Amino acid sequence: MRESGHPIQLPMREGVSASVVSVPQGAPHLLDFLAQRMPGISRSEWADRLAQGLVLNEDGHAALPHQSCQPGQRLYYYRHLADEPLLPFQAQVLFEDEHLLVVDKPHFMPVTPTGRYVQQSLLVQLKRQTGCADLVPLHRIDRETAGLVLFGKRQQERDAYHALFRAHQIHKTYHAVAAHAPHLRLPRVHTSRLVPGEPFFRTQEVPGPANSETRIALLHTDGQRALYALEPISGKRHQLRVHMNALGLPIEGDQFYPTVMRGPDAPEDFSQPLQLLAQSVRFTDPVTGQDRAWTSGLRLALSPRSPPGGVLAA
Repeated sequence: MRESGHPIQLPMREGVSASVVSVPQGAPHLLDFLAQRMPGISRSEWADRLAQGLVLNEDGHAALPHQSCQPGQRLYYYRHLADEPLLPFQAQVLFEDEHLLVVDKPHFMPVTPTGRYVQQSLLVQLKRQTGCADLVPLHRIDRETAGLVLFGKRQQERDAYHALFRAHQIHKTYHAVAAHAPHLRLPRVHTSRLVPGEPFFRTQEVPGPANSETRIALLHTDGQRALYALEPISGKRHQLRVHMNALGLPIEGDQFYPTVMRGPDAPEDFSQPLQLLAQSVRFTDPVTGQDRAWTSGLRLALSPRSPPGGVLAA
């Protein structure tokens, strides 16, 4: 028998692991509680999910819409979108062993379920393909950014890998296309204090002690455009995009910096990908002791020997 207070283990459904929510004191009946607790999902959609058995009680059985809620009770549900748009891109698995999965993510694909994407998110696609319910991203890159993403496959090893990022013991290099600035002395290190900005999805630089650091070097020029190597020492949200913009070099295709061209919920324009690529990663594996290194098989529009356009397969 399952011990009281311990969450149950539920199987994935189409690559989606069950999420859990706890009922507070004084909660209404189940349907009312779900609609009030998570208003981003309409009451009618919660009713549909309940009818489909997509909300479960602690015993693993389907919950009923008008059942009473008990304080401290756990409810389990599967994220689902009725009209999720399809992304016309495929991720490419570069490496897999019993510990890690390394993937080349295309532009426009979120790493984890968010907003309008669940089944199209990279994590859910990989869980469907591998059947690995414990798969978890060890780091994140923006939905707009392409390139390398590392996933851990064993729950007991997650902290060892996360510790590498906390201790800045993983060396990551990004490539970016922006204007060529002959007056700018490179290579250089850009530091600043980054905080959440306005609108909510932007980050901004403010006065104060630096909490972000990026090394920037020039790789290649083509007239008024250039290819840059960016090495983030810290990992703040939108750090590379904000730092390049602060130098007067906004990355090509950036819809947020220096001005908002299209909000996160606006229709996609696949013809204008952000020219930012997570190009390489290397570190000493804390679990196996091996030296690990991977390079993206994707290239940006200005990369040597690649034709113009967006990000292309190597």
